[in-house]
Amino acid sequence: MLILALETSTEHGSCALWHDGSMRERACPAGQPHSETLLPLVRALIDEAGVGFDRLDGIAFGVGPGAFTGLRIACGIAQGLAVAAGKPVLPVCGLEALAAGSGAPRAVALLDARMNEVYGATYMADGSGGYRLEGQIVVAPPATIPLPSGGGWVAVGNGPAAYAALAGRLSEAGIALAGPAWPTAGLVAGLAARALAAGGGIDPALAAPLYVRDKVAKTVAERLAEGGRA
Repeated sequence: MLILALETSTEHGSCALWHDGSMRERACPAGQPHSETLLPLVRALIDEAGVGFDRLDGIAFGVGPGAFTGLRIACGIAQGLAVAAGKPVLPVCGLEALAAGSGAPRAVALLDARMNEVYGATYMADGSGGYRLEGQIVVAPPATIPLPSGGGWVAVGNGPAAYAALAGRLSEAGIALAGPAWPTAGLVAGLAARALAAGGGIDPALAAPLYVRDKVAKTVAERLAEGGRA
């Protein structure tokens, strides 16, 4: 099985090529727009592996949540490549990728959503190497975002490092901190391979980002109400 994966939901963009369990991964250069750097990296990765796009079994992308522009970049490129090659698309949630990357049986994935908010979701290992979403994916301020009860939970992502109030709440709840992390194309590829093996994959025309939040910026009135500047 050969899967190309793209992940640009944060400033840490990357692409990866998964081939029967082996992985090649490349990170987008820091400080440069993913829209300019991702596709050249993909082409270099494919050339380095010595395969053509026609050899791919599917094209995966980080569906979100995350930066609105970044999500559209990964989705759009995945759709374009998939249509050209006649391959299915495999959307993978970045929060699930964080949970899978932690290897913890119980993971709280928390990603900085900017605007003083955090994307959050809880996952439990399903016993077969995958992760099952418990409840819903939410976006909320660090002081109010829901946290799971009970023991054995590990917090993953960059949310706790971005917001001291959230880190404090996690500590008080007895939830261990795994350290800052971001979704990567390698993690997306691994989950996509599992999904494809189980019969997953969708028509490229049906692919769409998972925004969770329906606003990209606050209004002037909202910023002023919070003590900011217009």
